[in-house]
Amino acid sequence: MCIRQSATITAAALFAAASPVLAQDQFSPADTPALVLELNGAQPSDKGCRLTFVVTNNLGSELTKAAFEIALFNNTGVVDRLTVLDFNELPAGKTKVARFDLSGTDCTKISRVLINHATECTGAGIEPKACLSKLKPETKSAIVFGV
Repeated sequence: MCIRQSATITAAALFAAASPVLAQDQFSPADTPALVLELNGAQPSDKGCRLTFVVTNNLGSELTKAAFEIALFNNTGVVDRLTVLDFNELPAGKTKVARFDLSGTDCTKISRVLINHATECTGAGIEPKACLSKLKPETKSAIVFGV
């Protein structure tokens, strides 16, 4: 009888310990609708500076058009340039790599890239402000990147 009680107590303790993990998995931040925009790199190109982005559309619906105005800051923190990056179509649940050549721009002089606003954000069931309000900027480069 002691062995049976011990097994029951052990099973209950294991279940209780696992329960928070199961609950946490059900409400994971990864399930939150987001548009993940990662500045993956900046390399010199024949035209100037090539910015590479990795974008994942986790908004739950296809974006037929997504474009962002960005501000490039130089080494002294002064806005050097405003430009629009057009990512075109972003299928739901898909990751896409996009490269943009910025003519006359020196990569080594970019200290920060700021997403100023979304100039285009369209798709069935997509709120026009979703591209900015649900934007999750990330960076793999030494350049500061965000909103």
